[in-house]
Amino acid sequence: MGLITGILNVIFGNGRNVISDTAEVFRENTEEGAARSQELRLEAMKQFAREFESSNQSVFDRIMDGVNRVPRPALALGTLGLFVAAMVDPIWFSKRMQGIALVPEPLWWLLGVIVSFYFGARHQIKSQQFQRSIAKTMAYTPKVVENITALNGLKSTSPGLADSGPDARLSALSIIPDGNAALEDWRAHKRPATK
Repeated sequence: MGLITGILNVIFGNGRNVISDTAEVFRENTEEGAARSQELRLEAMKQFAREFESSNQSVFDRIMDGVNRVPRPALALGTLGLFVAAMVDPIWFSKRMQGIALVPEPLWWLLGVIVSFYFGARHQIKSQQFQRSIAKTMAYTPKVVENITALNGLKSTSPGLADSGPDARLSALSIIPDGNAALEDWRAHKRPATK
């Protein structure tokens, strides 16, 4: 008996487990790895939220955001305006198009670069705002899960919700809904008068 106790003390003694300590050298402790991973995700979301807080924007930034919203509608409405102008006054429209035909090709390339840069930058900003909203939503997930779990435990038909002790008849009565005086009064007023 003393030999077995001695061997077990060598393996599991001093509050240690030699087998699990040795296994952790070759394989990560899953629980500790999950905790580290969760901590990393939470810190990344906090940093992401701090980086994109809109309350830190200056007046200049807000004005520039407003100015950045002008070109896209202006391009769309201007193009539609050209179609209308071509139908309303074809001669006026043809004169303007003759002027555009004289624009050299390198200038068209430059215009293409500017427009694609603008829309690419807008796409990136919108993508970052979308990611920020996802990060904010994901930060609420643990609280939402906790609330849903609490709400699932509050069903009116759950046995034991109203502790009735060992009385089976009282337990059965505790899950039957009470009458609703307001509803019964409303139903009485809705019924046609009997003659």
